[in-house]
Amino acid sequence: MNTTLDYEYLVDKDDRGGPAQPLLIVNELKKYFPIGGRTESGEPQVIHAVDGVSFKVAKGETLGIVGESGCGKSTTARLLMHLMNPDDGEVIFDGEEVGAPSGISVREMRKHVQMVFQDSYASLNPRLTIRDSIAFGPQVMGVSAAEAKKRASSVLKLVGLAPEMFAERYPHELSGGQRQRVNIARALAMGPRLLILDESVSALDKSVEAQVLNLLQSLKETLGLTYLFISHDLNVIQFLSDRVMVMYLGQVVEAGPVDEIYNTPRHPYTAALLSSRPSMDPQKRVVDPPLSGDPPNPINPPKGCRFRARCNKAQLLCEHVSPVLSAESSTSAHQVACHFPL
Repeated sequence: MNTTLDYEYLVDKDDRGGPAQPLLIVNELKKYFPIGGRTESGEPQVIHAVDGVSFKVAKGETLGIVGESGCGKSTTARLLMHLMNPDDGEVIFDGEEVGAPSGISVREMRKHVQMVFQDSYASLNPRLTIRDSIAFGPQVMGVSAAEAKKRASSVLKLVGLAPEMFAERYPHELSGGQRQRVNIARALAMGPRLLILDESVSALDKSVEAQVLNLLQSLKETLGLTYLFISHDLNVIQFLSDRVMVMYLGQVVEAGPVDEIYNTPRHPYTAALLSSRPSMDPQKRVVDPPLSGDPPNPINPPKGCRFRARCNKAQLLCEHVSPVLSAESSTSAHQVACHFPL
């Protein structure tokens, strides 16, 4: 079998000249969930799930998104895929606004952007064989049944599953790690340029997790893919990411190259998250938790800095003025939203 021909549709061949353009640009993305009732000022009560998130993803890089549960990571991912509609903001894929009359349609965008979810079993139709599950997406997009099944066999090989052993099986006959490989293969069958991975290894055993992470790294290099990788595991984010974006209560509080974020965190929240990582080194064990208390209520987030109630460096300015995400200099790629950065 000619490997080059089988995988040709997968490789990102975008070699247009001119300055490099970010593959994904997100501007002031917002999503509020109404819950009924009204605030004291008479406004409808809503959960501020994603509240003005902006970022860029360059071609070929991995942007890791990290934060506590409920910070808006997964909601952001679903907004990018238009699995739910944003209340405000814009998503620009390769220079074209998604869903705009003069931009790229959601259907067309989904040919280039695919998502791998956390629950490997719930992501698959239990009544379809593995081959049919993988072939379904390409067929919906107009690929012939024969070509779609050929793609299914190709991508199964690509993720380390022999088609002759796995193609005719059903999801319940596979282990969790094998099912997640199938979900990755199903995404690849669409020929995407960007993969959004939402806690895609968090439900796996550590040994299996390591295998899947190595697979993702290999696929990225082989196929020229771009990743948006979401996880609560800081060690996983550090291993796979080129840049890191830290979210807190629906907003971005810090972003920058992975080495700078992990070695010299500037936001107290980022520093607390990194300090709370478990370690086998007795010298690095933390006696007192660096981050205490729960995040504020997302229905009525505090004015000013949303982290101030849990921050030991908060001052009067933090109560009244919301910090803006910005870099310390025009040449720095490290951004922080804090009045008194570390």
